Amino acid sequence: MQQNIKPPDKPPYGIIAVLIVGAFIAFLNNTLLNIALPSIMIDLEVEATTVQWLTTGFMLVSGIMIPLSAYLIQKYSVRRLFLTAMALFTAGTILAGAAHIFPVLLAGRMIQASGTAIMMPLLMNVMLISFPIEKRGTAMGVFGLVLMFAPAIGPTLSGWLIEHYDWRMLFHFVTPIAAIVLLLGFFMLKDKKEKVKMRLDVISLSLSSIGFGGLLYGFSSAGSKGWESPHVYLTLTIGLISLVVFILRQLSQDNPMLNFRIYKYPMFALSSAITMIVTMAMFSGMLLLPIYVQTIRGISPLDAGLLLLPGAIVMAIMSPITGRLFDKFGGRALAIAGLAITVVTSYYFSKLSFETSYTQLIILYTVRMFGMSMVNMPVSTNGLNQLPTLYYPHGTAMNNTMQQVSGAIGTALLVTVMSMRAETHGKELAESALKEAAAAGKAVTPAAMAEMKQHIAMQAMLEGINDAFFVTVFISLVALILAFFIKRAKQEEDTIGRQPAKQKQTNLANN
Repeated sequence: MQQNIKPPDKPPYGIIAVLIVGAFIAFLNNTLLNIALPSIMIDLEVEATTVQWLTTGFMLVSGIMIPLSAYLIQKYSVRRLFLTAMALFTAGTILAGAAHIFPVLLAGRMIQASGTAIMMPLLMNVMLISFPIEKRGTAMGVFGLVLMFAPAIGPTLSGWLIEHYDWRMLFHFVTPIAAIVLLLGFFMLKDKKEKVKMRLDVISLSLSSIGFGGLLYGFSSAGSKGWESPHVYLTLTIGLISLVVFILRQLSQDNPMLNFRIYKYPMFALSSAITMIVTMAMFSGMLLLPIYVQTIRGISPLDAGLLLLPGAIVMAIMSPITGRLFDKFGGRALAIAGLAITVVTSYYFSKLSFETSYTQLIILYTVRMFGMSMVNMPVSTNGLNQLPTLYYPHGTAMNNTMQQVSGAIGTALLVTVMSMRAETHGKELAESALKEAAAAGKAVTPAAMAEMKQHIAMQAMLEGINDAFFVTVFISLVALILAFFIKRAKQEEDTIGRQPAKQKQTNLANN
């Protein structure tokens, strides 16, 4: 098999454009939904620990599907994969828009996820093989600019739609656009692929599904069932064991579904660890902040969306700039600066109160997004640059898998922290209020009791959100320490892929 594939003289801009539009629609749908979570909680009568499955369930399916992407990219053409991905995404969008009970909405989201999971690694792989290494940072920056436009307009658009219609309009709005992109792909993508003989490892797929699914379900259930519940520790144990067996199985195969041997390349391993940690921290803001501003502060969905707009715009503008800076200076300085900003802003987010002004929230969130814009794309590109071309499908699949899984586990963990700490704070505040009333010798009327309970619930949730943000301070700090070890990566020759063959030759000679 060829070690290095020379980039084409002229990148296939037509194919890249169609793929980016498809990825943009998928990304836009995700950013639309974050603002809608409080409205969905009220309409479908579900708790925060349940509604977060719209995010974690999406990521779970992505985490299960993305390991397949390396196999699919090598076996099928770009055209076939893109059409399949967009068809699944469109079908899931239609189902979610028609949902009147939570399980149907969740099913629609998971079908959407199965399409998105194929689309993103496919686009990344096409980008990697289309541009030489010295131009890759700039190309990734332009790609990031287009994708970052989705979170720039998503929250504000979502807030406007929810204020004038209901949350189902978010899916009705996306459906015709997704259908048009599907038709564009059908007529514009003409690439063909020679038939490749590859067999899907069903055992590995089952092990990865049980492993990632068990870990995610365990973390998600802890918020409502408690860490001592058998549902929690048994599923976590089963998930961890399955994941270990899955990794050992991949390492023992010449053609694994997800090639863990690429972690022998140090810069790739380091970049993977940093992006996983940053993803956990990023999703905390995307999930916890809408709950705070709408549920606790009573800010309208439109104003909540406008609050997130400047941060998303800054992230979009910074994407091509960080791409050029990466090509010139590498990823280390960018990552250190960005993560330092993330640590500081995460700390200030752990100090929210009922009096925190709207302007303060905008500035804090915008600065936080500015910091994060200097981390993910440069760090992940630096890691992928070290891999031989042969391993690009595995590298992009691994990065996307780990980001989805870490984002899902991070979201579940932080919602669990928020819920459990809110419950603890609620009990403490209730006991304190009753003691004060008893000490004052005042009888508490039913109306006063109801008002006191409502105030305590809000105060407890606020403290729970602050505690969850405080956890992200330590998470981000770990990534900052790791960033000091980043070095500019140079593409290496394929050494890990040929080891089994060499070993076989040695064994034959010894025999």
